Amino acid sequence: MSTRDTSAKDDPIIESRDQLVAPMQRGEKPAADWRIGTEHEKLVFFRTDHRAPGYDEPAGIRDILLSLREYGWEPIEENGHVIAMRGADGTVSLEPAGPRELSGAPLENLHQTCAETGRHLEQVKAIGARCGVGFLGLGMWPDKRREELPIMPKGRYDIMLRHMPRVGNLGLDMMLRTCTIQVNLDYSSEADMAKKFRVGLALQPLATALFANSPFTEGKPNGFLSYRSHIWSDTDPHRTGMLPFVFEDGFGYERYVDYMLDVPMYFVFREGRYIDAAGQSFRDFLRGELPALPGEKPRASDWIDHLSTAFPEVRLKSFLEMRGADGGPWSRICALPAFWVGLLYDQSALDAAWDMVKSWTMDEREALRDAVPKLALDAPLPGGGRLHDIAREVLSIARSGLAARGRLNTGGDNETGFLETLDEIVASGKVPAQRLLDMYHGEWAGDVSQVYRYSF
Repeated sequence: MSTRDTSAKDDPIIESRDQLVAPMQRGEKPAADWRIGTEHEKLVFFRTDHRAPGYDEPAGIRDILLSLREYGWEPIEENGHVIAMRGADGTVSLEPAGPRELSGAPLENLHQTCAETGRHLEQVKAIGARCGVGFLGLGMWPDKRREELPIMPKGRYDIMLRHMPRVGNLGLDMMLRTCTIQVNLDYSSEADMAKKFRVGLALQPLATALFANSPFTEGKPNGFLSYRSHIWSDTDPHRTGMLPFVFEDGFGYERYVDYMLDVPMYFVFREGRYIDAAGQSFRDFLRGELPALPGEKPRASDWIDHLSTAFPEVRLKSFLEMRGADGGPWSRICALPAFWVGLLYDQSALDAAWDMVKSWTMDEREALRDAVPKLALDAPLPGGGRLHDIAREVLSIARSGLAARGRLNTGGDNETGFLETLDEIVASGKVPAQRLLDMYHGEWAGDVSQVYRYSF
């Protein structure tokens, strides 16, 4: 989640609607300047007993964060607590219950993305070896109850933890027990943004299926393949979902602004602290009538903060965020951006992907998204058949898009190799969660703790 360490006192006060649209407009870039930003979370555990480390205990989360200084990272603090580390490879942030997240730098190609991921994992593995901790690439804690997990000292999390039970049943699970891989991508114009947004939403269930990796809750199978995805369906209906309005004629920045103005607020950041504004209206804020800050109007940074508090399957800020995938190992961290870059960063591939999904109705898209957490590639497809039936074709489109980009490494290889992990999943017909379940019912003999053998 987003990290703030300073109050923007000199930010302009928002006095016009144009200022609300401006962040999205500023995101427009020519294709030559498009970049790839990859985010990935890993569960952190002590190797001796698989316990999640607390913040300030010896070899705990603070110590792990500060150990990154030896690799050139610098701490970001909030109220005297280290809440993130900033470096050349982006930001390593403090997630609510301690998972380690790298929000990577904006990079030109997937070779750089995978190299960045590799550097990060090598660094945390070296630190982990000294601290006696490991890192697990899953979509959700396989065995931990909420009550077993530590809470990290970050102001926005306190507000969100109090608010989540008011608006859904699983919001605390989202915050405390889940991990994801995301990719942030650029657009050239409002029309380009809209087309990418639509393709991203329509095919997000396929990404969820291919990366489904959260079949266990509190040590037992939970009946889902991506329980992380299911959790989002009962977190907060005001700020999640498939955004049907994106597919309406005329969709653009203005319509997304209207959506965000209807999303209830979480907080306002002032003088280094978060002020609880949970459930309050940004529209009231624009009028100077926010109960949390009476008489004060929002600044540009307040709007940027607010844009980060919606959690739909695809999110728009000054770039598009693809949000459907469970956490996983190194190969899948590289595969997720490859999937979306291949589909969205080449015009012919984008057109082909849109042709595949443009006839789907709102109800069909919603039904597919609702079915995928349990069924993954076996989810019913609009028009008949299973999601698996189009997976190979979608990967073929992504491969053609990556080939057309022609981004080569020093060995002369293009970016298509990063899709091989997904090719194997489609060829086998089994998503990662199904392979875990096979081991659980087979060689693990019902002992979910065996999953820790696959940590890094």
